[in-house]
Amino acid sequence: MSDQPPLDRYKADMPQIPGVGPSTQRLPNANPALRLAIILIVALVLLYVGLRFMHSRHAEPAPSLPVAQIDVPAPPPDPAAALPHATEGAPGIATVGELAKPWSSREFFIRNRLSGENIPAMIIRLPGGSAASASGYWAFSLNSPYGNCKMEYVSNLGKLASDYGYKSPRHPMVGNPCSRTLFDPLRMTNLPGNVWVRGAIVQGSDLRPPLGVELKIQGKEIQATRTE
Repeated sequence: MSDQPPLDRYKADMPQIPGVGPSTQRLPNANPALRLAIILIVALVLLYVGLRFMHSRHAEPAPSLPVAQIDVPAPPPDPAAALPHATEGAPGIATVGELAKPWSSREFFIRNRLSGENIPAMIIRLPGGSAASASGYWAFSLNSPYGNCKMEYVSNLGKLASDYGYKSPRHPMVGNPCSRTLFDPLRMTNLPGNVWVRGAIVQGSDLRPPLGVELKIQGKEIQATRTE
């Protein structure tokens, strides 16, 4: 007889769980009906999750809210842009018909040939003169020859009395509101160098009348050719 120990003496023992005997460690065979029910429930859950996923991928995006439109008011038009701009190539500033009435007036701009600056100016229809002759009008720069003041055409006779203190005015005049000097469009004056210009000073301390603008009548068009 062999002295070797039996082979079952070297078999590894199953691990023992405290409180659980060998008989309780074996899982009982599950009930077939219960197993089928569990499989069906898991399948339904997976089918539901899959359907939700597919629906979320193909669902149309929610419509975005309309962006509020803010109406930005347009800047007011520049009044100077509508005025005539006399240049060397296009010197027209008005028509004879537009200044048919005595003392009618119109503002315009004339290009300074030396500086290229657009100078504000005015033309006045003089009473008694011929509409077809340049002598029937007076055009002048609205910029004061000295200082930064702007001349104004005062056709309101009451304003001549109230603002300038000129008593009993008979017709419109041109004024310098800074110095309260008044210039008579119907009167001429002689400047040093024996130069005759229109707009004699009838009140105030200015040294000379406004700078004149030379006019030319071409058919029915009144043209401003150059400044004094």
